[in-house]
Amino acid sequence: MPRYEYRCRSCGATFEQTRPMSEAGSPAPCPQGHDDTVKLLSTVTLGGRSTGAAVGPAGGGGGCCGGACGCG
Repeated sequence: MPRYEYRCRSCGATFEQTRPMSEAGSPAPCPQGHDDTVKLLSTVTLGGRSTGAAVGPAGGGGGCCGGACGCG
């Protein structure tokens, strides 16, 4: 089950809750007992390592004087 992050508007606490995707938008009570909470946007982190390699094509590129038009 996914974990969602919420923030309490009353006390400012940030907390996580594991719940089904179908309940992601439902209100989540704050651990302090407050009901005024909002779901935060989360980023997805994937496991793995960065190799430092460039992403995308390398080389001359296109456009005039980039090698594609034959003028350079």
